[in-house]
Amino acid sequence: MKSKFTETPMFSDLKDQVVLVTGAAKRVGRGIALRLAREGARVAIHYSTSEDEARQTASDCGGAPMFRANLESVPEIQRLFAEVGDHFGRLDGLVNNAARFSRFDPLEITEKDWDFIHSVNLKATFFCCQQGAKLMRKTGGGRIINISSLGGIRPWAEHVHYCASKAGVIHMTKALAKALAPEITVNSVAPGVIPFHDLDERAEQMVRNTPAKRPGLPDEIADGVVFFLRSSNFVTGQILAVDGGLSLR
Repeated sequence: MKSKFTETPMFSDLKDQVVLVTGAAKRVGRGIALRLAREGARVAIHYSTSEDEARQTASDCGGAPMFRANLESVPEIQRLFAEVGDHFGRLDGLVNNAARFSRFDPLEITEKDWDFIHSVNLKATFFCCQQGAKLMRKTGGGRIINISSLGGIRPWAEHVHYCASKAGVIHMTKALAKALAPEITVNSVAPGVIPFHDLDERAEQMVRNTPAKRPGLPDEIADGVVFFLRSSNFVTGQILAVDGGLSLR
């Protein structure tokens, strides 16, 4: 007997799927963009100020188109998605990777410090989800993956403002998964220690506490992104910690 229930098809093959990666010029965002290009996706490279690095990433992705926007500005976010829509005619996947990170004694955090983090980490992530979902719905749906952080799962005493922003991303991911179902899935990848320079004493301690006994790689974060992009709409509202088991401590 044929089921009365239907599902949005999974992207078993990412070839020719249009995926926008925010903050794709450097670090984890670059790693995700490169991996998606290797998977055959049509990658859109977002950047804000790192134009030279964005050009290198775009070139390494086979000449992917670049889109500049200051994500602190909602009108610029709206323009970003309008330009992506005009260029590709659709949007199948969105990876909200752009983020900021800083370290302060919580008793010394100023309003400016708080807004510096939250304006991009949480506010911009929401409005990118909003604009991405509007674009996806024009062609039947899509997949949104928000890059959160171990800091959104475990408390870090000198990163209270950052932890609050990433915990917000995690809970917002779950709320949006309910709001945008069934056409659009919303999931999150929460990275552990992913170094791009020499580790400081605190990061070295985190690595020692990681059950895997090593830091992670950008391509391992990309593994999680690819999993969610390929999954059916029965996988939504989920948080995947790619942290070598550190969140278990």
